Amino acid sequence: MTFSDFSLAPQLQSAVRRMGFDEPTAIQQEALPPALAGKDILASAETGSGKTAAFLLPIMERLLPMQRGATRALVIAPTRELAAQIAEHFRELAAGTRLTCAAIHGGVAMGAQERAFRKGVDMVVACPGRLLDHMRNVYADLSGIEYLVIDEADRMLDMGFLPDITRILAAVPRDRQTFFFSATLPPAIVELSRKMLRNPARLNIDRKPAPPSSITHAVFPVPSDRKSSLFLELLGKGISGSVLVFTRTKHRANRLADFLDKNGVQCARIHGNRSQSQRTAALAGFKQGRYQVLVATDIAARGIDVEALGSVVNFDVPHQPEDYIHRVGRTARAQLKGDAYTLVSPEEERDFDAIERALGHRLPRQKMEGFDYTSRPAERTAERAMERTRERPQGRKQGRQQERPREEPRSRAQSQSQPRHRSGGPAFRRGR
Repeated sequence: MTFSDFSLAPQLQSAVRRMGFDEPTAIQQEALPPALAGKDILASAETGSGKTAAFLLPIMERLLPMQRGATRALVIAPTRELAAQIAEHFRELAAGTRLTCAAIHGGVAMGAQERAFRKGVDMVVACPGRLLDHMRNVYADLSGIEYLVIDEADRMLDMGFLPDITRILAAVPRDRQTFFFSATLPPAIVELSRKMLRNPARLNIDRKPAPPSSITHAVFPVPSDRKSSLFLELLGKGISGSVLVFTRTKHRANRLADFLDKNGVQCARIHGNRSQSQRTAALAGFKQGRYQVLVATDIAARGIDVEALGSVVNFDVPHQPEDYIHRVGRTARAQLKGDAYTLVSPEEERDFDAIERALGHRLPRQKMEGFDYTSRPAERTAERAMERTRERPQGRKQGRQQERPREEPRSRAQSQSQPRHRSGGPAFRRGR
């Protein structure tokens, strides 16, 4: 099957060919016919499967003959990077047409985004928190939305965005076509889909979440305090090309990036404490090859699309099997091959056992020849003390705190307008 088998406009056919897509992926073959026929879509699709084009192409096909000047399509995405990536994909497909798109997310000034709303771009791709900031103003009118996409739905629920999504749904017409994509479909996601969709085409609903079969996995048991040195050794002897490395927290990301810098490795970092300009520059430099290594937290597990990324390294084992699938899924995209390395300390064995049970098989253990695996007690004690100092949760709740990707903070004016507690502090809002 080729894209010419679908009833797509010549401009979209040309754009697809120009982007080098000769054959539709499996999810595109399944989603395009019912989507073009106007049906709602409920789909489970693995990362890197081509699902972005699976919902963009049918929406763009329907937008082409419409009169300009009104926003008729809305895509909700959980992170800045994913929103920007979807918007860029739209612009590539829209080359040769008059279709327009705007990314609405935090970390940047709201002025240009306001102008996009007032102008009436054809599609808005938005993160929930920043979209709600705009919706407090009359110019952010969603009453003309005819096509709604909820992308990475399971991640948004994990990030606490359900109340925000509910508020957004109340502002868009019920008479619309809805696309609901999620890599995993836990019960809460299925229940949400029932409230949003009307007799949808159900695609891959029974698919067991799994990383692409073209990924080669390797596991290196290692003491926690020797991980940085082992990773440096792997870079010198085993891993080549661009490498995306995941750490558990932003503080560990900073510490690893500093270590690599001191040892002459060209690297950048991306996490929730970096400004939008820093995150954009880091990702651009990594994609352009100026940095061999990009150190990231799970904020990058979805939304980073690097062409021909050769390797992903789990510097820290994720707590959830789904996060492992999303992390390693950054490689082996578009049916290419890739490598996934995981450094497992004794304290992380239980979490990794859960990952292997979810995958249905044990992953091969390896050992770096000539590397000194002897733990350094002094270094380990200092590392644990630093972890406790830097990552101690605020307030009454104690215990280990893992960074969760979060929507950007609301504007100063918006924060001041929120109700305040008797203590004078701003009221806490989930998912911000």
